[in-house]
Amino acid sequence: MARWKCAIEGDDATFDRVEDLMVHQAAEHERIKCNVCGAVIPDGYFAIRHAFDEHSRAEYVRAYDASAAEVRRREKVKEAIEEVADLREVVDRLDE
Repeated sequence: MARWKCAIEGDDATFDRVEDLMVHQAAEHERIKCNVCGAVIPDGYFAIRHAFDEHSRAEYVRAYDASAAEVRRREKVKEAIEEVADLREVVDRLDE
């Protein structure tokens, strides 16, 4: 089974379960400010989810000076995580 890699600012931590990765990203890394709306959000998956659920691709490209390839890569990460993650477990763990 493939391991999930954090990859935030050079963090090479890996996890067997995607839920462990998501909790790690939300709890162990500094929150970031969205360049589109100014919301402060956890980095990693949650930042990607915020960007693509709350803003258009065009807004994201302008705010982050992102290429089409960068947008597609982040969309693929979001899709891959959402295909297997138990988001309820992640939220419950973060609420503890």
